[in-house]
Amino acid sequence: MKLYNFFRSGTSHRLRIALNLKGIATDYVAVDLRVEEHLKDAFKSVNPQQLVPALDTGEQVLVQSPAIIEWLEEKYPTPALLPQGADERAHVRALAAIVGCDIHPINNRRILETLRKQFGANEDAINAWCGTWISAGFDAYEALIAADAKRGAFSFGNTPTLADAYLIPQVESARRFKVDLARWPLISAIDKACGELEAFKKAAPMAQPDA
Repeated sequence: MKLYNFFRSGTSHRLRIALNLKGIATDYVAVDLRVEEHLKDAFKSVNPQQLVPALDTGEQVLVQSPAIIEWLEEKYPTPALLPQGADERAHVRALAAIVGCDIHPINNRRILETLRKQFGANEDAINAWCGTWISAGFDAYEALIAADAKRGAFSFGNTPTLADAYLIPQVESARRFKVDLARWPLISAIDKACGELEAFKKAAPMAQPDA
């Protein structure tokens, strides 16, 4: 399989984590967002939406990281990224959605480029914008995991789940936008626990060949 991605893309990062947790190797195809390679015709032929990541399975090209990760979960169910019970799965999916639906989409590159180019936002304004939405999402995430009396070292239980695959790239992004993580001790502890696992180390942005 070929993974079209960019080292600093949060959606690419979460997919790399999921692939690593499941022990699936891919050929790394870098798409350099810094020079807008994703907007060129060559990549548009891969993904008409011109966004990373995209996963070429050899039979089809999958796009949108939530759909790709769900596909991986169905195609390669072991180790599972979702717990067994319906209630528990809903909880883990909700944690992931805080990042995937409510933080990342309004902080991604094309939004920030629009703020810079059309609205004249400088880097201090960009950091403030991102910090606002990261903080709102992390406040909710922290409250939800604090209320889970059975939670282990990770977002749910004692093994990484879908929620952690979403959370850790957002923590990385928070650091890049100069958000002080001391406000969320439980999230910080999860980040530390994940950072000790090879699947997360290998997926880290600065560990990628295009970094």
